[in-house]
Amino acid sequence: MSERQTGESAGRRARLRAAVALVVFVFVALLLVLYPPDNLYLWIKALHIIAVISWMAGLLYLPRLFVYHTDAPVGSQQSETFKVMERRLFGTIMRPAMGLTWLLGLYLAWSVYGFQGGWLHAKLLLVFLLTGVNEYYGRAVRAFAEDRNKKTGRQWRIWNEAPALLMVLIVVMAVVKPF
Repeated sequence: MSERQTGESAGRRARLRAAVALVVFVFVALLLVLYPPDNLYLWIKALHIIAVISWMAGLLYLPRLFVYHTDAPVGSQQSETFKVMERRLFGTIMRPAMGLTWLLGLYLAWSVYGFQGGWLHAKLLLVFLLTGVNEYYGRAVRAFAEDRNKKTGRQWRIWNEAPALLMVLIVVMAVVKPF
């Protein structure tokens, strides 16, 4: 089997695992909605936190891949490997996790808080900004895939701080509810 076929086979297996995990997650969420337990709120909250952790892991890891990818010579095996890693991380983990974070978070904001509270509006604004960072990273994935990256490793290190800062502010809004 050629190296390319092996890579394609591994890619199919990774996509299959991600699809199965997503289907299981959605199935559990649907069961909770269709057959709500007494503690539905806690189940939805737990699924929301799982989605947030998955999304944040990607947001914190992807720019590190960009830093290392920046140092890899264009067209090298290393550069091509980073392209695959970046595409899979963004498309298979980050995008679905972001969608589930929004879906479950909006459900909680509506069902528990009725979209009331200054802290909730601030949190939603910060999550909207985090979504903007996510989409900026998505454009960067495409730029790297086309060998059009213009940023240095140092610039990507700085961009790596944006989701961490937003995460801290979001957690403060959600836990402390300062206003």
